[in-house]
This record gives sequence, C-alpha cells and structure tokens, in this order.
Amino acid sequence: MKSQHHLSFKLVLFIPFLLLLMSCTAGSEQFTAAGGEGPAGFWYGLWHGAISIITLIIHVFNDSVMIYENNNIGGWYDFGFLLGVIFVWGGGCHAKCKSKERKQRDKEWDEIGDKVESKVMRKLKNWAEKEEGDNNGAVNKEDWDDVCEKVEKKLKRKLREWSEKE
Repeated sequence: MKSQHHLSFKLVLFIPFLLLLMSCTAGSEQFTAAGGEGPAGFWYGLWHGAISIITLIIHVFNDSVMIYENNNIGGWYDFGFLLGVIFVWGGGCHAKCKSKERKQRDKEWDEIGDKVESKVMRKLKNWAEKEEGDNNGAVNKEDWDDVCEKVEKKLKRKLREWSEKE
C-alpha cells in the first residue's frame, strides 16, 4: 500500500513538471512579434539546450513543438543553446574519462601479461634444459629464441582475447 501511494505521489509531481517543461519549449508563440517578448536570447538558448532531449521526445509526437527556436537573436542564442546541450550531455569529458580508464586497464593487463610470460618462459627453459640433458643441459640458442618468440606472441594474443571478453 505504501509503495502505491509513493508512486501516485511521484506521478502527481511529474505531470505538472512535464507540463511546465512543455510550456517553456522552443517554437512557442511568445517569441513572435505578436507574443510580445521578441526574439529569444542567450538565456532562452541555454534553457532550450538544457531541455533539448525532452523537447525532442515531445517533438516526435507533436509537430508544433520545436527543438530550436527559429526566432532568436543569433549568435548569443546559438551559444546558449550549445552550452545547454553540453551541460546536459556532458561535453567530451566522458570520452576522455573512458580512454583514461581504458589506458589504465591496458597497463594492468600488460603487467599481468609480462608476469605470466616470464613465468612461462622460465618453466619452458627448465623443461628444455631437462630434455637436452645429453648435451650437458645446454639449450640451442636459436631454437630457444624461436620458441620464446612464438610463446610470447601466442600468450599476448590469448591474454588480450580473454581480457576483451569481460
């Protein structure tokens, strides 16, 4: 019972808020000469940019609601609109933050790969020395370099594939 009351309370608050937003959207008659306020300026541009996503949704269902006010003062309205959109969408910061996280994750995976690689190489070298026991434990340098290179490539490829699955 309590959750239904809470839901109806949210709905009662949300509907007037939505109606208020709809009354402040671009394309209304308040910016025409007959409306009395004149062209939209910087502050209206900022507001229209901030509510642009809501205006877009409303515009899909109602052609009289526009996302951008055509009757504006020009550059200042455009600047305000752009700032409003950037404030809502976050500008380019999110992409930069993601790339920073990705770099950190790649660095961690490279460290893990280096540790695993050194351990595998050490084990392979011990195994190869045991197999070459008749040559007094000496391992052919060319063969060893070839094995190391192949193991390193395959190990790094498999670690990358495994890390990208997450």
